[in-house]
Amino acid sequence: QVQLVESGGGLVQAGGSLRISCTASGLTFTSHGMGWFRQAAGKEREWIAAISWSGDIIDYTDSAQGRFIISRDNAKNTVYLQMNSLKPEDTAVYYCAATSSYYCSDPGCFDHWGQGTQVTVSS
Repeated sequence: QVQLVESGGGLVQAGGSLRISCTASGLTFTSHGMGWFRQAAGKEREWIAAISWSGDIIDYTDSAQGRFIISRDNAKNTVYLQMNSLKPEDTAVYYCAATSSYYCSDPGCFDHWGQGTQVTVSS
């Protein structure tokens, strides 16, 4: 059974930083592209960042570019999202997802999803 478990969410002040993690089990991590998405209250889920199997392809949505960093540690079956210069509008539930594609940023590509971790940025 595939499981993706996010951790590291919490409350942070605007301008602060937070690193969230997602640890996978039940799948061959090195054969899955990974992505981070978020969903704010009353809004649709949006893609934030994605990384390929080997980490050689990385991309971000415009709002994350320059502030967020996605990375993966294949030895630990874990993908990270380092979030810097956080803003109140970054407040959302953050989800990680896995795709059997080498790389994808389209939500429709992703086969497995975590339960999410809440990130709240206070002003």
